[in-house]
Amino acid sequence: MAEGAPSNEVTTPAGAVFLSYASQDADAARRIYDGLRAAGIEVWLDQSELRGGDAWDRRIRDQIRHCALFIPVISGHSEARLEGYFRREWKFAVERTRDIADEITFLLPVVIDDTPEQGACVPERFHEAQWTRLAGGAPSEEFVEHVSRLLSSPQDRLKPRVQAFHSRPTPAPARPAAGFKSDSYRRKWLLLAAVALAVMVAYIGIDHYVLQKGTAPSAASFAPAKADRSIAVLPFADLSEKHDQEYFADGVAEEIIDLLTKVPELKVIGRASSFQFTGKAEDLRKIGTTLGAAYVVEGSVGRSAKQVRVTAQLIDTRDGTYRWSETYDRDVSDVLKVQEEVALAIVRALQLEVATTVLRGSQSARPSADAYDAYLRGLHARDRFDQRGFEEALAHFRRALQLQPSFSSAEEATASTLYYMAESTYLPPESGFNRARAAAEAALRLDSKSSVAHAVICVINTIFDWDWSAAARECTIATQISPNQPFVLHAAAVQHMALGQWKDAVASIEGAITNDPLDPAMYNIAARIYVRAGRIRDAETAVHRALQIAPTSAFNHHLLGITLLLQGRATEALAEMQQEKAPGAQALGLSLAYHALHRDRDADAALARLIAENGRDWAFSISEAYAFRAQKDPAFAWLDRSFAQRDEDLFSVKGAPLLKNLEGDPRYKAFLRKMNLPD
Repeated sequence: MAEGAPSNEVTTPAGAVFLSYASQDADAARRIYDGLRAAGIEVWLDQSELRGGDAWDRRIRDQIRHCALFIPVISGHSEARLEGYFRREWKFAVERTRDIADEITFLLPVVIDDTPEQGACVPERFHEAQWTRLAGGAPSEEFVEHVSRLLSSPQDRLKPRVQAFHSRPTPAPARPAAGFKSDSYRRKWLLLAAVALAVMVAYIGIDHYVLQKGTAPSAASFAPAKADRSIAVLPFADLSEKHDQEYFADGVAEEIIDLLTKVPELKVIGRASSFQFTGKAEDLRKIGTTLGAAYVVEGSVGRSAKQVRVTAQLIDTRDGTYRWSETYDRDVSDVLKVQEEVALAIVRALQLEVATTVLRGSQSARPSADAYDAYLRGLHARDRFDQRGFEEALAHFRRALQLQPSFSSAEEATASTLYYMAESTYLPPESGFNRARAAAEAALRLDSKSSVAHAVICVINTIFDWDWSAAARECTIATQISPNQPFVLHAAAVQHMALGQWKDAVASIEGAITNDPLDPAMYNIAARIYVRAGRIRDAETAVHRALQIAPTSAFNHHLLGITLLLQGRATEALAEMQQEKAPGAQALGLSLAYHALHRDRDADAALARLIAENGRDWAFSISEAYAFRAQKDPAFAWLDRSFAQRDEDLFSVKGAPLLKNLEGDPRYKAFLRKMNLPD
C-alpha cells in the first residue's frame, strides 16, 4: 500500500494481494493494480492521505496477516527512501513468513526500473524470493497469469516453480561498493571514540559481526545476552511531507533513550548501537539478538509548521508481539512533554514502578521550541564526526543557548563536542580541552546531575591534566548519576586504566559494551585494558570484534598487531601493521614487527620515519619503539620528552605493554612518581 491508511470501508478478502509501495511509485503501483484487477484478482491498494496510530498499525498488520500474496514494489525511489511506512509494511510481511512453510510462495517482489537485486536495501527474505521486473509497473500477461495461478492453485504456490516475468529485458547494473574514508590521525587513540562513530554510520552489513571459523578466537564472550528488562530505541522514521525532519526524528528518539536511562531497573542500549539500524528493514528478533535487547521501541515523527505527530510502539523481540503503541498529536512546543509521556508509558508497559519526576527534563524551565530545534540540529550535525560537522554543531548549540541561556542540555552537548574536537586535533589540545572543561562546568551550574558533563571533566582530568584524584571524583559522581550510560562507563574505564586498576577498568568497559554492544571504540579500549591486565587472548578477541564492526577504522590493525607480537606471532603481526591506515601508528607498528623478525634495516627505516614525522608531537610512541628494542637510554630520553610535550598518550604509561623492558629500571618508577602515579 502507499504510505497512507485504508479507509474504513476497505478490507482484504482472503486470497487477495497486498501491494506495498513508496508514495513516489503510486502511478506504477496503480498500473499493477489495474492489470491484476482486470483479471479479477482482489488487490489491496489505497491512496488516502497519511495517517498513523495504534489502530492504523493494527489494521495494516491484519491486512498483511490475511492476504495470500505480498507484492513489494522496489525502485530507485524505495532505495532512496531509507525511512518510510512502506518499510514497516515490509517488516510486517517478513514477520508473516515465519508462519508460512518455506515451500510456499508469499513474497513476490516487483522491480519497476533498473534497480539491481544485488545490494538492494530490502529485507533479507526478499532476496530469497524470485524477483519480477515490470518496467514502469506495466504488468505483462505472463505476470498476471502467474499471479492468478498462485492464488487459484495451491500446487502452483510451491517453490521453486515460481518464475520471473519481465515486461522487457532490463539490465541490472552493478552497484558500486560503499566506500569509507578513514581519518589518519597520528596520535590520540582515544579519538577512536570519534572516528569509529563516523565509520559506524556508513558501515553496512550487521551479519559481518559473526566471526568466520578459524579467523580469530571466539568472540562469544562479547555476545550480548537478553535481559528481561533490556530495551533498545531504534531511530524514528521521518514521515514529514518533505522528508526534511530526520534531525528532528533522530533527536526525539535520542531524548527518549536519555530519559529511559534514568530508570535503574532498565538496561538501555546506547545510541551508537541502536542507531546502526537506520534505514535497515531488519527482522526485529535479529535486532534483539544482536543488541541483547528483549524489547525495542520504534516509531515515526511527522512535523508541520506548528504541529508534530509522534507515533511509538514497544515490541517484544522474542515473539514479535506489540506491548504498547500510541500516537501523540501536539503543538511543536510540547514535544519534550511528549517524549516524557512516551518514556513513562514504556516503563509502565514493562510493569515497572517509577516516579514521574524521574522522567522529567532536568532544567526547571523547558526550552522554547526554537531553542530545542536548534539543539536537535546540532546533535544531527555532530553525528558526522568530522570537523565541519563539529563546527556546525557548535553553532547550533550556541544558537540554542542564545535563545534560552538556561538550556543545560545544549551546554552539555557543547562540552562533549569540544572534547571530541580537541581529541581529534581539530582544536589545539590545551585550548580545546580548556574550552570543553569550561562548557562542562557551565552545564553543571545549570544541572548538577549532568552525568555527561561530569564524565567529560573526568576524561580531561585523566588524559590532559593528569589530575588523578579530581578525575576519580568526577567519574564517581558520573557513575552514581548514570551507572549504565556508555560514555560515563567509558570515562570510568579510562580513569581506572590510568591508575593501573585493571579489575575496575575491566568491569567498567565490559559494562559499556553490554549497554552499547556495536560501538567499536569500546572494544578498542577493552583490548588495551585486557593487554595491561595480562589477558592477551581476550585483547585479541576484542580488537577482532572492533574490526568486524568498523573494518576501516584507524589504530585497530596496529593494536591487533601488538597483541600478536605479545604472543610471539611476529609474521602475523607484520601483516596487520601493513594494513594500518594511520601513518604514525603504521610506522610504529612496522618498526616493532620488523625488529621481532630480525629485519633490522627495515626496522631502522620505519623508526626513522616515525621520528621524522612524529617526534614533535608523539614522543611517547618513539619511547615505546626503543623500549621494545630494550634500548633503555633513548627510551627514557623520549619518555622525558613526551612529558615535556604533555603527550596525551602518556596518561596510559602505567602497564603499557611496549614499555615492559623498562619496568625493572629505577628510572621507570621515578617517572611514575613524577606523574603522581602509584608504583
